[in-house]
Amino acid sequence: MGKKFLSLFLMILFSLSTISATVVRGRVTVKGSDTMVILVQRLAEEYMLKNRGKIVQVTGGGTGTGIAGLINKVTDIANASRPLTDKEREAIKKAWGKDPKEIRIALDGITIYVNPSNPLKEISLRQLKGIYTGKIKSWKELGWEDKPIIVYTRENNSGTYVFFKEHVLNNEDYTSKAQSLPGTGGIVNAVSKEKYSIGYGGIAYSKGVKILAVKADDRSKAYLPTEANIKKGLYPISRFLYMYTCIYDDPEVKSFIDFVLSPEGQKIVSQVGYFPVR
Repeated sequence: MGKKFLSLFLMILFSLSTISATVVRGRVTVKGSDTMVILVQRLAEEYMLKNRGKIVQVTGGGTGTGIAGLINKVTDIANASRPLTDKEREAIKKAWGKDPKEIRIALDGITIYVNPSNPLKEISLRQLKGIYTGKIKSWKELGWEDKPIIVYTRENNSGTYVFFKEHVLNNEDYTSKAQSLPGTGGIVNAVSKEKYSIGYGGIAYSKGVKILAVKADDRSKAYLPTEANIKKGLYPISRFLYMYTCIYDDPEVKSFIDFVLSPEGQKIVSQVGYFPVR
């Protein structure tokens, strides 16, 4: 009886160790951009449904968090809503002993959100810069009511925050009156409730708010962040969404990224609300 029990125990132990090993080999960690988190979570869910036993763990925290995770070797893939800086690229290379691989997985237009009650239909980059640097303080300066503009922005570890500062503010500082919120969902929620507010973020989050068309300058035509306008280069604040990894040749990482770039993965990109790159 003792030998049978021991034999059964060893068989169970062997089975558990085999299952555990399979899970470990099939695990991919992805960390970073909050703009991308709903997209990559959806991609991971579909990938795991198609590949039983594989695990893709996706967390947000912002582009800066993802890049720091790659530098510290605590994530396989970093999601980023902006390109790496030279300093970040060098730090990753130092940590891994090789250059990170950049994968463009989607297109996005940084979208300008206002409250649905706002009568404005368009805004120029000059006006946006004025609002976000504190030079334009009242909606009256844009042809509406004489009410203070309530400015919402992302936190400074956000790739969207950095991209907006570089491409809209021309690297000038945000106004000290801008209220930082940790995620795009938080900005959309705040703008949907506050009549005199303005915010920005990824196109996929624009539910319950009004989207303003954007002009490159005061004399230009204003364009909405549609797929056609972004792919033609007409929308002035469009960007790619990226994955960065140093282990692209790892079978598990490669398998997931290949799925993301496949027709099925790119279809999910569209379903979530971003635009495919393939």
